[in-house]
Amino acid sequence: MLLSVNAFVSLDGVMQAPGAPDEDRSGGFDRGGWLVPLASAPTDEVVEGWFREAGAFLFGRTSFGLLGGYWPKVTEPEDLIAAKLNTLPKYVVSSTLTDEEADWSPTTVLRGDLVDEVRRLKELPGKELQVHGSWKLVQTLHRAGLVDVYRLLQYPVVVGKGKRLFPDGSTPATFTTAEERSRVLPGGVVSLTLTPASLGAISAGTYTVDEGRSAAVLD
Repeated sequence: MLLSVNAFVSLDGVMQAPGAPDEDRSGGFDRGGWLVPLASAPTDEVVEGWFREAGAFLFGRTSFGLLGGYWPKVTEPEDLIAAKLNTLPKYVVSSTLTDEEADWSPTTVLRGDLVDEVRRLKELPGKELQVHGSWKLVQTLHRAGLVDVYRLLQYPVVVGKGKRLFPDGSTPATFTTAEERSRVLPGGVVSLTLTPASLGAISAGTYTVDEGRSAAVLD
């Protein structure tokens, strides 16, 4: 399975609590729900497209609890997202969550070494192993080079504080963009599909004047 990270981010990269004021107040965050005024039918279509590719889900404990407290209540048969989340295999990373507490079936609690566990899951047959939310988990997967694709919806809003997709200290990386799957939606929301190209270093260069012309020189 390919591992994909699917996230909503602001212009300043914040991904914390996009859907409701009380979704995640950790760190004193008081700007939750910033996505909702900018949601639309086109953004819903993009997200449904993400979920069509899902074969299983991987969550951190907090996101597992938040999503597991909401989506089982959505029983509309034609709701694609609810159907996927409520029926496909789910894996939650936690050293303290019991099997009884992980009652959003079918769910498996991963208690071993995270990197080894995820590598094992990626070797299983099927479509994508998808991560939604799960900020801390995403940082670990990024550092380990385990993410195969990032799908982002970037909203035209500056939140100003909160958990960012790539916070200060993140491992440097470069990406290629799938142009046929990246576009600007009505309202200025940008849909991006990014594939990691390198991890651990980024190239650099400088602009210089050569015979009266500005030119770029790469290191």
